[in-house]
Amino acid sequence: MSQPRPSAAEPTPRVVVPAGTTAGTAIREAGLPGKGADAVVVVRDAEGRLRDLSWTPDADAEVEPVAANTDDGRAVIRHSTAHVLAQAVQQQFPEAKLGIGPPVRDGFYYDFDVDRPFTPEDLQALEKRMKQIVKSAQRFSRRVFDSAEAAKQELAGEPFKLELVDVKGDSGVDTDEVMEVGGGELTIYDNLDPRSGERVWGDLCRGPHVPTTKHIPAFKLTRVAAAYWRGSEQNPQLQRIYGTAWESQEAQDAYLERLAEAERRDHRRLGVELDLFSFPDEIGSGLAVFHPKGGIIRRELENYSRRRHEEAGYEFVNTPHITKSGLFYTSGHLPYYAETMFPPLQFEGEDYYLKAMNCPMHHLIFRSRGRSYRELPLRLFEFGTVYRYEKSGVVHGLTRVRGLTMDDSHIYCTPEQAPAELRSLLRFVLDLLADYGLSDFYLELSTRGDTGKFIGEEHEWEEATETLRQAALDSGLELVPDPGGAAYYGPKISVQARDAIGRSWQMSTIQVDFNHPKRFELSYTAPDGSRQQPVVLHRALFGSIERFFGVLTEHYAGAFPAWLAPVQVVGIPIADEHVAHLEQVAKALRARGVRVEVDTSDDRMQKKIRNHTTQKVPFMLLAGAKDVEAGAVSFRFRDGGQINGVPVDRAVEVINGWIERRENSSPTAEGVRVEH
Repeated sequence: MSQPRPSAAEPTPRVVVPAGTTAGTAIREAGLPGKGADAVVVVRDAEGRLRDLSWTPDADAEVEPVAANTDDGRAVIRHSTAHVLAQAVQQQFPEAKLGIGPPVRDGFYYDFDVDRPFTPEDLQALEKRMKQIVKSAQRFSRRVFDSAEAAKQELAGEPFKLELVDVKGDSGVDTDEVMEVGGGELTIYDNLDPRSGERVWGDLCRGPHVPTTKHIPAFKLTRVAAAYWRGSEQNPQLQRIYGTAWESQEAQDAYLERLAEAERRDHRRLGVELDLFSFPDEIGSGLAVFHPKGGIIRRELENYSRRRHEEAGYEFVNTPHITKSGLFYTSGHLPYYAETMFPPLQFEGEDYYLKAMNCPMHHLIFRSRGRSYRELPLRLFEFGTVYRYEKSGVVHGLTRVRGLTMDDSHIYCTPEQAPAELRSLLRFVLDLLADYGLSDFYLELSTRGDTGKFIGEEHEWEEATETLRQAALDSGLELVPDPGGAAYYGPKISVQARDAIGRSWQMSTIQVDFNHPKRFELSYTAPDGSRQQPVVLHRALFGSIERFFGVLTEHYAGAFPAWLAPVQVVGIPIADEHVAHLEQVAKALRARGVRVEVDTSDDRMQKKIRNHTTQKVPFMLLAGAKDVEAGAVSFRFRDGGQINGVPVDRAVEVINGWIERRENSSPTAEGVRVEH
């Protein structure tokens, strides 16, 4: 699950730290806050390094104050809190050995080697001990080891820390956790008693930290998980304690409320409560089955998308679920993506793979006959189911599955057509996502990295990247860089959408590909009769139907818009003699294509209303003796609002109009106009 992008405080003015003076002294003399949510906790020097407030430069230095309520400030608070956690663990469990404890988005964690897993009671006791440490105002004091041997001597009882010292510089370890960037200094942070100055505890760490433990305003331990040392299953399994920490209690309370709201919206829970989908053990992890109600929502999602694609000139194709391995060697997916593909099946002396992506098969469709420039751009579209081997710890409901249906498009165009096609494609994507009720977007531009996984010439990458960048800028949306995040064959734009509670989700991706046309020898006849190579634009709009279904479930908290709701209207009679009246209303609605039911159960009316409100039906129509006599119904809405005595013909028009307009808001007494 993605998280909200934290907001940063307003930039603060730069401060000069005179030689021989601590940064903290300069900050105080500049009149900058030392308490509260905007308190300065560290500074950034001219090289961009974060420095403790106890840092004393050898020469006058201009620094940027970093406040607690900024991304960097929160990271420092969280890393400092991780140290307090480690201290509390070793006080509570003296035999515990330390792993690492970095800040992460919205919190921190620390890994420990202990005799038994931590329990919820342990977390409560540790949190209590941490509060005592915070209250004692221990001072974080940076100390540099004279040598690696000196560090190893002091850390002789900490095997994982010794390994970090030994492998510093090894690409398998984030040496920033223990080493000063650039200088290669091994540093430790001692926690000093504020009165005696004696060392209470310490940890190998690069830093920086807040000045004292009392500068940690709010924190909470959240959960425990197992984690392998350095992320490898070949290494020992440790216990990882997660927590969160913030610049104020108010900020933390707001975050915890977001977590609680996210839990209430969890699509896995709502999927069960609303009878939408399930993951039977008999089928396997990450493989969903959609129940009738979920099938209706999925069908509506797909049908509207098909309609919009037809209007935009896409041509529909279908491809198999399995293919010979040679196809994925041609495309380059093997060996690059082998770890995310299911193992091959042996058949008739060939290796066959379950399809992990649709693009190679679409290329074969393009290549199946000669193509003219007059056919371009050629836009192929498929709801193609693919299979990817996600690790068990990564599989998560519908948002991370092993069997997924991609709304995959591949656009084949001339190089000259590519810029305009990209602009049009991005607008099409954003407009269609907005039709489903998402409207708060930003873009991420993923570019080539320095690793060996990328194929193709550098100049082609530069051209493709610049073409994508310009299309993104033309959209007017915020553009965030993602260095090294490109696909192996080309750069991409990812559309990131914020949901109803501010979380960001990756939705559509658009990629420019100069490499697959070469690998598949794709060509078209140009106006001068020459054979030219097309540009391929890869595009998945939803990402996958399954993921999009999960995101929308959480965005709407299960209360889908009426046009998507599996049951759009339910009739609720006050007594049995009113059923026939509601059946006639239902018949009129069904004639308009509305999905409607009449509740003829033995439950009392109020219980029926509760049941269908819980099931999040958008329109409930009540009928009693007066309604029958007047040829009317009474509207009841999800929020408890009601409109009484609406003539049946008008009620049918109102409901049908609301659905046909694809209103994404939930109908209410205030929002539904029933007057003639």
